[in-house]
Amino acid sequence: MTQPREYLQTAYEDACRLEIEALKPGNVHVFADGHRMSAGQFLESASVSAGPLTDPGLSVGRRILEAIRATRKAVGTNTNLGIVLLAAPLIRAAEMPGHDLRVNLGAVLDGVDMDDTAAVFEAIALASPGGLGSAENDVREKPRIGLLEAMREAAGRDMIARQYITGFADVFDIGLAAYENALARGEGGMWPTIAVYMSFLAGFPDSHVARNHGLETANEVHREAARLRAALLSEKDEAGRLELLLGLDRRLKAQAINPGTSADLTVACLLVHFVGHRLA
Repeated sequence: MTQPREYLQTAYEDACRLEIEALKPGNVHVFADGHRMSAGQFLESASVSAGPLTDPGLSVGRRILEAIRATRKAVGTNTNLGIVLLAAPLIRAAEMPGHDLRVNLGAVLDGVDMDDTAAVFEAIALASPGGLGSAENDVREKPRIGLLEAMREAAGRDMIARQYITGFADVFDIGLAAYENALARGEGGMWPTIAVYMSFLAGFPDSHVARNHGLETANEVHREAARLRAALLSEKDEAGRLELLLGLDRRLKAQAINPGTSADLTVACLLVHFVGHRLA
């Protein structure tokens, strides 16, 4: 079932909005800004990037590049590179005929070419120079390898890159499962989104934290998140749960620790939930 552009644009913006409305420890949200960025900047980024990401006349690579250009023009900083990298192939997959989003996604990823690669490298350099660079192929240079090969090189240190070579397995198998389990428990409001975020933060050392603070710090955050996740499951009082989240939020932001990759994966999971259920 091919999804209309208007539906996909709304699904993308809703996924971004729900993520920013959830109290995600260490990350930017409506309860507290952080890292010299505001919730409003993220909402504006979602609004301006939705058009390019859902433009059927653009390839996946061009969608990513134009979305990042629009974001930089609107907010002047990198708020959504990871989100855009994840959303573009998912949205293209939802545009294709068929009822299986994962099958469509596999075809999209297999179909990226060198033009896509060059566009994605330009987008990454614009948002965060050298972010996907390596000794063999820096994003600031003309690509000498294809996008999937570049992502494979980076997958061991970057969870966004890992999704490209695993068919977004973590998004579908970990994040989506956490979301659906939260719904099955009767969770409402922001709590299913928090469940997704905590499943990623407690499941892996966050790539963004590791890049900026080192793997040891990323592992410490990962372990603390696992303890918090268990505490949230046992705490039934909403005020108590909020205080648990805010406690970790304050500690991480005081150290300028931003688990941005876990937040990006959360948006991708919410987008899959919206468009995947429509495909079914």
